[in-house]
Amino acid sequence: MAGAEGAKLWGGRFAGDTDPIMKKFNASIPFDQRMWDADIRGSKAYAKALEKAQLVSTKEMEQILTGMDQIFEEWSTGVFLIKPEDEDIHTANERRLKELIGAPAGKLHTGRSRNDQVVTDMRLWLRDAIKTLTDNCLQLISTMVERAAVEIDVLFPGYTHMQRAQPIRWSHWILSHAVALSRDVERLLEIKKRVNVLPLGSGAIAGTPFDIDRELLRKELGFDGISLNSMDATGQRDFIVEFLFWASLCLIHLSKMAEDLMLYSTKEFSFISLSDAY
Repeated sequence: MAGAEGAKLWGGRFAGDTDPIMKKFNASIPFDQRMWDADIRGSKAYAKALEKAQLVSTKEMEQILTGMDQIFEEWSTGVFLIKPEDEDIHTANERRLKELIGAPAGKLHTGRSRNDQVVTDMRLWLRDAIKTLTDNCLQLISTMVERAAVEIDVLFPGYTHMQRAQPIRWSHWILSHAVALSRDVERLLEIKKRVNVLPLGSGAIAGTPFDIDRELLRKELGFDGISLNSMDATGQRDFIVEFLFWASLCLIHLSKMAEDLMLYSTKEFSFISLSDAY
């Protein structure tokens, strides 16, 4: 039984097997497999840093990079096979790498902890999501501005407390929501500044004894800065909480607009007609 646990990254000191219920409870791969691309990018960059530090040979680095490229292809085409022992995305990718290239795969984790690996993946994945969300918001704002210009002469009543208050332009209503979304974009770009900081190289908590070039890692992964404190880098998830607040606020703004449209499409108001497609 000790052999089964010892094969796990964290299982070296365990003499007994993990209860199946605990294995199921502890497995995160149903959720974190979405970070497969970020995990591969992080590992490829780290392999290059290991080669520069002379902790792996150039040949071993090339084997790791080639293996990771194949794993990327498997994920991209939907043929990557998750096995029962794959408790998270990191274990899955490393297990597959070992199947593909053998012993050199074991060197990839030299000087790297799950702690700095996980938070690096999170930051890479969230940075990508922020880029997509920013683009989507800007596209919506652009469309709203275009519609406001086209429909500038459409007049309708403005309401306060569900009572008709003042006549307004339909474009004024549209742009009221566009302006709110523009603030959401500003907030998201501010959050990105705090997300786009490299934690890799922090180790478990107190750095790494190896000469890992963090500037190389920063450039390879496209981070704007490098974390200043290894304990903070591996132990904080405040950037996720900050993003979740943003997501809640943005959805409130979108919900406010959707509720107005629903109301204006009712028989009582009949200001607009919604397409059957929506």
